[in-house]
Amino acid sequence: MTTTVSTSATGRRTHSCGELRSEDVGAAVTLAGWVDSRRDHGEGLVFVDLRDRDGVTQLVFDLEDCPKEVMEAAGTLHGEDVIRAHGVVRKRDGGVNPRLETGEIEVVVSEVEVLNRAENPPFRPTDKEALPGEETRLRYRHIDLRRPRMQSILRTRHRVTQIMRRFLDERGFIEVETPCLFKATPEGARDFLVPSRHQPGTFYALPQSPQILKQILMVSGLDKYFQIVRCFRDEDLRADRQPEFTQLDIEMSFVDREDVMGLISDMFRQIWAEVLDVQVGEMPVMTYQEAMLRFGTDRPDIRFGLELVDISDLATKTGFRVFTGAVEAGGVVKAIRVPGAAAKATRKVTDSYTDFVKQFGAGGAPTVKLEGGEFTTGVAKFLGDVKEELIERLGLEDGDLVIFSADTEKIVARALGELRLKIARELELMPAHGAQWSFLWVVDFPMVAWNEDEKRFDALHHPFTSPAPEDVPTMDSDAGSVRSLAYDLVLNGSEIGGGSIRIHDNVIQEKVFGLLGLTEDETRSKFGFLLDALRHGAPPHGGIAMGLDRVVMHLCGTENIRDVIAFPKTQTGADMMAGAPSVIAAEQLAEVYIKSTAPVDE
Repeated sequence: MTTTVSTSATGRRTHSCGELRSEDVGAAVTLAGWVDSRRDHGEGLVFVDLRDRDGVTQLVFDLEDCPKEVMEAAGTLHGEDVIRAHGVVRKRDGGVNPRLETGEIEVVVSEVEVLNRAENPPFRPTDKEALPGEETRLRYRHIDLRRPRMQSILRTRHRVTQIMRRFLDERGFIEVETPCLFKATPEGARDFLVPSRHQPGTFYALPQSPQILKQILMVSGLDKYFQIVRCFRDEDLRADRQPEFTQLDIEMSFVDREDVMGLISDMFRQIWAEVLDVQVGEMPVMTYQEAMLRFGTDRPDIRFGLELVDISDLATKTGFRVFTGAVEAGGVVKAIRVPGAAAKATRKVTDSYTDFVKQFGAGGAPTVKLEGGEFTTGVAKFLGDVKEELIERLGLEDGDLVIFSADTEKIVARALGELRLKIARELELMPAHGAQWSFLWVVDFPMVAWNEDEKRFDALHHPFTSPAPEDVPTMDSDAGSVRSLAYDLVLNGSEIGGGSIRIHDNVIQEKVFGLLGLTEDETRSKFGFLLDALRHGAPPHGGIAMGLDRVVMHLCGTENIRDVIAFPKTQTGADMMAGAPSVIAAEQLAEVYIKSTAPVDE
């Protein structure tokens, strides 16, 4: 008889509940964990499934093999009690249980110690069909995290971070921590602020990212930096967004765009190979302009069709005022082909498309069907003169549905881009989780976007993104046409990371700040320390930030970011378990020179 070497051995146990196998038969072992279930078969025979993070082992309490007091203790056990049991491994009586990794064996108990009695929990960690709502699970997160599914997710997250660290260490990167208490700098979202007790009236900001600091590390000569870092953004929440999140942050000196993209592509190939045993091939590169024209978004899901096709030239021949008016006003008319959907596209269905696109500013979603070689229903009567051209351009076949949108380029892209995703989900055109992994690099983003409300430009990524060198001469005359050296990595329609080559010339950096409407005094106040660093010999540098939470979401097949974070916040930013945020006593606020102006309940 040989016994496996356990990595879980401590003074209180010899193995975890997921380790024992047939080669351990005959070994004396001690296990500890939570009572998953107890089955009393009468006549001095009790079975207990003991669970820990590694799995489940069946314990056998048999009056013929253990003292009477041990049998009595076994009879009092119930779900989630914490126990420690000592006994001998034997082959499972009654045959192998294929549902358990330890299904070949069981442990005949001779000693048992109840370490902690548990009250009846609000739900059981092994409940599958009777799980409560998310609010209850977050309120009792300590129980929710016992679920095998949650344990598996957190172990996957751990494994991913270890692969990242090992991959980067092997390539000469140095992990450096940057401060959580820093200076408030405009980066696109609201800062979380922390008052200073030592300097009345002043505040730190929790960093939205270590962007400026990692650039300064490059100026400092570090050459290759990384950090798995916590970031904070006070913004509206959704299924894939949290107020505090984790990203893999990377910066490199003396690199161009292709160097960064190549490094990250190789890292994700290694992650997918080690975690999923999936070989990821070449990752295609698409320009921002092509992504917007074909998919209406800069994070396109390319696993299915339903691409946007510009038919503005044909629309002017239709006599349909909605189409012609949009083109005359400088807008566009685009269409998407939904193969074979004509039969299912009832009036109720097509009306739902109109209701859906209205939330994105579109006036409607006109439709037409191709049936028997003719356009029918919807706007068919307007399309007679362009029927053949439209069929050819869209590649239409009998039974297809066509959906149109006519408005400004921006509104049409957003409306049809979102609608194609809705239709793909409804018609089950999206591959199941794990069936297809479509990585895509998107490049050549505009450097700035016009803010109509404030009559100025905003940085599309952040103000430290370098313009394409060949476009620098047009920054003063046509800033909106300037491309940046930014790049995003998209996976199955989800942006999982983004970065850029940075500005390392303080003259260009000051020019960009001016383009964004910052005065010289504002620039100096907010970014003076960065400009000073750039003046003292800054190397060309670039980097990227990868959303760790989103990566793990993809690997684990969940669409809710709260599933992959141990202690997440709700969509209102609440920690249901701890009761945060909470009211702070006036005395404590006074210590940091703050007085609450929130209304007080009478």
